[in-house]
Amino acid sequence: MESPERVRYDVPSEGVARVTLARGDEWNQQDMHMLYQIDAAYLRAAADPAIKVVILAADGDHFSYGHDIGALFSSDGIVPRGFPTIVETPGVEGTMAWEEEVFLGLCWRWRNFPKPIIAQVQGAVMSGGLMLIWPTDIIVASDTAIFADPVVALGLNGVELFFHPWELGPRRAKEMLFTGDPVSAADAHRLGMVNHVVPLEELEAKTLEIAQKIALRPSFGLKLAKQSVNAALDAQGQEAAVKSAFALQQVGHAHNRLISDQYIDPAGLVLLGSPPLDASVPF
Repeated sequence: MESPERVRYDVPSEGVARVTLARGDEWNQQDMHMLYQIDAAYLRAAADPAIKVVILAADGDHFSYGHDIGALFSSDGIVPRGFPTIVETPGVEGTMAWEEEVFLGLCWRWRNFPKPIIAQVQGAVMSGGLMLIWPTDIIVASDTAIFADPVVALGLNGVELFFHPWELGPRRAKEMLFTGDPVSAADAHRLGMVNHVVPLEELEAKTLEIAQKIALRPSFGLKLAKQSVNAALDAQGQEAAVKSAFALQQVGHAHNRLISDQYIDPAGLVLLGSPPLDASVPF
């Protein structure tokens, strides 16, 4: 079955590919089709020797409102990159394997993508939306952008890619998680999570300007530089910390199922002021 279109791919300038989230009317909420189409677009850029750098952009007012909980399990036409038989196993074993495949696995692939990726961000970046921008190498944000991960209210420790302490510093990460309050573009820039903040009308041009400058460099030098910085993060324990936090999240899911027979604490939806959602699936 042909998957619905969730992303667009174009080449706006020599050496630059652009992957655009194309679900702006739904605030670019992610279903499985979007996540795997992002991955396919990245693979397309990786396979093209003419492409030196990739821009990740989004239609609409908001970059991404996170997971589309109601549609998250719709997987017609998707070929998993992991081990699908394990994903279908009942209980925590299957749930953990599913999140390792669809969330953590894809995000970690993108973090280690062999070419630079620049996120072009506007509006809200909520929860799962952070998992799209944090694997990128440079973030350019509009002054309208805000960043939030309020899932502690749902009885969890944060989204599946636990980069919070590296992106914000430990104390600001704790405040973000404990309170659920958003981080502004200006604060994100001050803390080092965002490289540049520009007026919304200048966002696309500024991002493309940076991409064009990067595209002048040799691809192998860019790859080696990216691997060197990522290796420094690995030496600090980033990968081990991410895996530990992911395991703790599975404990949170299991606890919620014992207490309320749902993967997330349904009381958290009221606390967050969310509309009624199907809380029987992973957030």
